[in-house]
Amino acid sequence: MILLTAQNISKTYMERKVIDGASFFLNEGDKVGIIGINGTGKSTFIKILSGTEEPDDGDIIRTNGIRISYLPQIPAFGEHGSVLEQVMQNLPADLREAKEYEAKSILEKLGISGYERDISTLSGGEKRRAGIAAALIQPSDVLLLDEPTNHIDNDTAKLLEDMLMKYRGAIVMVTHDRYFLNKVCNKIAEIDRGKVNVSEGGYSEYLMQKAQREADAEAAERKNRSLYRREFEWISRGARARGTKSKDRIERFEALKNREIPAAAEKLQLQSVASRLGKKTIEIENISKSIDGKPLITDFSYIVSRDARIGIIGRNGEGKSTFLKMLMGQVKPDEGSIIIGDTVNIGYFSQECESMDPSVRVIDYIRETADIVKTPDGTVTAAQMLERFLFNSELQWNRIEKLSGGERKRLYLLKLLMTAPNILLLDEPTNDLDITTLTILEDYLESFSGAVIAVSHDRYFLDKTASEIFEFRDGVCTRYNGNYSDYEKKTAGMYANEAAKPKKKAEKRERTSAPTKLKFSFKEQREYETIDDDIAALEQGIAALQNEINANSTDYVKLQELSDKKESLESELAEKMDRWVYLNDLAERIEKGI
Repeated sequence: MILLTAQNISKTYMERKVIDGASFFLNEGDKVGIIGINGTGKSTFIKILSGTEEPDDGDIIRTNGIRISYLPQIPAFGEHGSVLEQVMQNLPADLREAKEYEAKSILEKLGISGYERDISTLSGGEKRRAGIAAALIQPSDVLLLDEPTNHIDNDTAKLLEDMLMKYRGAIVMVTHDRYFLNKVCNKIAEIDRGKVNVSEGGYSEYLMQKAQREADAEAAERKNRSLYRREFEWISRGARARGTKSKDRIERFEALKNREIPAAAEKLQLQSVASRLGKKTIEIENISKSIDGKPLITDFSYIVSRDARIGIIGRNGEGKSTFLKMLMGQVKPDEGSIIIGDTVNIGYFSQECESMDPSVRVIDYIRETADIVKTPDGTVTAAQMLERFLFNSELQWNRIEKLSGGERKRLYLLKLLMTAPNILLLDEPTNDLDITTLTILEDYLESFSGAVIAVSHDRYFLDKTASEIFEFRDGVCTRYNGNYSDYEKKTAGMYANEAAKPKKKAEKRERTSAPTKLKFSFKEQREYETIDDDIAALEQGIAALQNEINANSTDYVKLQELSDKKESLESELAEKMDRWVYLNDLAERIEKGI
């Protein structure tokens, strides 16, 4: 059964026609992901479906009695009132009592406790999660979500994934989270040049179908070009006969001449323009930081390698952004020091972006940084760089206020890269960026000659770009070799077991009159005394193997044998480092008598 229909709808926004005669049908059981380049009208389209905006032309037909729940990018809460009241404010009065338990349960799952807290005390990420709860408890047949995964951590994203997979109604959501699109959606709707093109299946199927469509269109166009050349030669000689066949042939030539040529897909182009980076990069020495009495990082040391690819994860509020700000010098550590090398040129992509004057024209904003940039392909002007970032000549002379949120992020990213950084600090770079930009950014980072440290909740992005994961949790930064999928395998079940421990301890305290004193077992004591030497030996072994690999670069049999040994030692080192963190934490708790 069709729940909702959009027929030939058009919409102009800030003098730009973002939707142009598009049609769309939503059936029962559909879970549709909306994608497209920033500024193509995704949010506008979902607002039209929800009824919060009207199209300039065309019709929206909703089945009688259909109930729609809509989550905008910025949840519509009042300035004050308890979290629970705000989440339930749009429920019918007769349902509020019955839905209260469900609302509390969802808020708890999403990591928001203290239902009586004033809504004004929530952070941006917490308000986002409260908005998700408000949308989910609303009785609905259609759930419309605009960027539900933005500004939420990995754990919350996976939880939301599970909730939406179990949701019985139809879903239409704008998101750039490709794992999310693959797991939740059974259709992908791409908005391109004002039209809506629907593909069956998740994101992987969409990619295959799009590649096939483009190949078919290219093959058809090659055939039409050949036909046109042949007919052009014939008509240039002059058609002597004016019989029926000649007239048909002339009409065919005119049809080929006036045919609609498939538009070439817009492609974002990023090129590395990094400046030279010396041997000394960033050295972190025993730093600690607390905010309002909450430890964010404790006694952490690390030397950033010149080709580092570090992904930083953790729950909201664990200090990930604060860590980047400490590297930038915007926040000082409570203890320890951060030493920056003389040749280091940091490019910092902040979560909030920089303040943009909305009255400034796009090209003038870029010219504040440089009129001309040197790239591997030669000298490029500011206007040419903007073209490469999908800002055509018309957009370049628009004021910033006319850009969408995603377009502003893309513009900010361009300005950052034009400064030729050799170390990139990226704080949630995937928020608000479209999939096309993300894909090209990932390819750019792969060839980037400097170091990259990125805070991100985007699992797909971390899998493609990270070779090491830093997890911030409860004041400790734990390092894991590999990308996000490797991290998941190594930590599978770890936190579930930890969650069960406090309960057991509580039960024990009820049965005994005095708590058991915390101490090392005999085996742990021996391991604690020798683990530093074990780690040093492993690191020396890995370095020796790397030297052998370099010396045997032409002996492929030997090279494979050495690489296998090195990989085995690296895996053993990662396990030792995890164990080192546990033992040192335990030693500290024993010393303090915790």
